[in-house]
Amino acid sequence: MMSKAYAPIVPAKVAFIGLGVMGYPMAGHLARAGHQVTVYNRTAAKAEKWAAEFGGSTAATPREAAEGAKFVFACVGNDDDLRSVVLGKDGALAGMAPGAIFCDHTTVSAKVEKELAEAAHALQVDYIDAPVSGGQAGAENGVLTVLLGGDELPCSLLRPIIDCYAQQVTRFGPVGAGQLAKMVNQICIAGCVQGLAEGIAFGMNAGLDVSLLVNALGGGAASSWQMINRGETMAEGKFDFGFAVDWMRKDLGIAMAEAKENGSELPVAALVDTFYEEIQRAGGNRLDTSSLIARLPRKGFEPLK
Repeated sequence: MMSKAYAPIVPAKVAFIGLGVMGYPMAGHLARAGHQVTVYNRTAAKAEKWAAEFGGSTAATPREAAEGAKFVFACVGNDDDLRSVVLGKDGALAGMAPGAIFCDHTTVSAKVEKELAEAAHALQVDYIDAPVSGGQAGAENGVLTVLLGGDELPCSLLRPIIDCYAQQVTRFGPVGAGQLAKMVNQICIAGCVQGLAEGIAFGMNAGLDVSLLVNALGGGAASSWQMINRGETMAEGKFDFGFAVDWMRKDLGIAMAEAKENGSELPVAALVDTFYEEIQRAGGNRLDTSSLIARLPRKGFEPLK
């Protein structure tokens, strides 16, 4: 973790709001790269721990964290969490100066991003939605994929900062477009993981060596990031890789709501969402998304009930 080589930078004053499994290492990369980082977290002890590890400073409110910062980042939980750290007298916008840039890494609805962008633009603050893909490991290793929505100029100014924890950054259009791209990502993952779960469970029941399967199929047409990184751990019943079922259901709910608005049909995503609901009912809320296999019968394991 944190072994990434950073390109030469012009140090900037930045704020990072939200130090969960993603935000904590992302903010760490900013500090390690040489930026002056102030962090805010709802649980102050987490912020103090981060500052002790990375040498940045902490703030008591999002507003205090954002004061004087050219770039303000957020990575929180959902639409309401995002509103709570952006708006109001203690929100980040209250502390930001005209010309500053707010960048949201949370996976939320495109609707809330547009709402908050309007509030930011009224204060002459640029607003970018920038959900990420790559999971906890991607955040820790600084190799996330970042999906941008916002005006071209602030996106280009933000790019050298984001590069501290990203390996691929793509702008898709105006504010909200990044979230739409992330919805596609989650729709694809849902179907992929369910297919992988069924295939691995079938292989186990057929008496095949899963390690050999992953090595063989990982070089062919069935290969995927999920297969290569989660195939063997799914067979072992290990589901502690960070991105929880609760969060996946939140993301799929956002995608399905958007699908109703734009006329899309998501039958597979909707079905997989019900499977994740089964896992929640069995107490697996904090298991990671590869736990879809836990509800299937397979040799050596009892299905999650």
